[in-house]
Amino acid sequence: MIIIKTPSEIDLMRQGGKILAEVLNEVVKYVEPGASSIELDKLAERLIYERGGRPSFKGYGNSSNPYPTSLCVSVNEEVVHGIPSVDKILEEGDIVSLDIGMQYPAEGGMYTDMAMTVGVGKIDKDVKKLIKTTSRALEKGIEQCRNGNLLSQVSQAIQQTAEEEKFNVVRTLVGHGVGKEVHEDPQIPNFVSDDPDIILKPGMVLALEPMLNIGDYQVKMLDDGWTFVTEDGNLSAHFEHTVLITEDEPEVLTRL
Repeated sequence: MIIIKTPSEIDLMRQGGKILAEVLNEVVKYVEPGASSIELDKLAERLIYERGGRPSFKGYGNSSNPYPTSLCVSVNEEVVHGIPSVDKILEEGDIVSLDIGMQYPAEGGMYTDMAMTVGVGKIDKDVKKLIKTTSRALEKGIEQCRNGNLLSQVSQAIQQTAEEEKFNVVRTLVGHGVGKEVHEDPQIPNFVSDDPDIILKPGMVLALEPMLNIGDYQVKMLDDGWTFVTEDGNLSAHFEHTVLITEDEPEVLTRL
């Protein structure tokens, strides 16, 4: 069931989304060769708590294997849910996806979610193109988040933008609704699927998150039970925003 958010819930998501964008943009400043992924995670967690929020990823999932950190740090062929560690050190030429979620306020608040991919030091032009195209695919998807549009129009815009530049969208992993929970209905494929379509309505809040691969679209999960990587070992990029459907233009809640 898709949850239509109330004006008061939307107001909390606006506040939380702006804070989350401030936090992630601050963390990105520390992405450089030699940076420790666990230190990026610690910074993100501290900034979230200082601003009155609660990290939504830490402890998420099955109690037998909860996600252990506040920030997902996915490097190179890691698509999403990469786990920071003392051994994961960023190197010149890497690309890194930073994915972050927050509940605001910390007790009984609403959830927002966002991600971006950045280069570490100097990266080659093909990798820059991957990052730029993934970001543009997200923006094209956001443009279709309009009252009365079909969800498939969002998916089509993302897929078309990717494939025009000869990249493939990951099909196993999708975007999602967000707000009262970290993940809500609907699922949002980054490609045109055979799933029943949905008419977008004001008050819906969607977390759009295209994941584009240089190589094939197949992915696999590592033994940690969280990290998805490309099957062929090629690079992947990931961007995400939390988007509100309004009576008029889509409103990006996780943008400064």
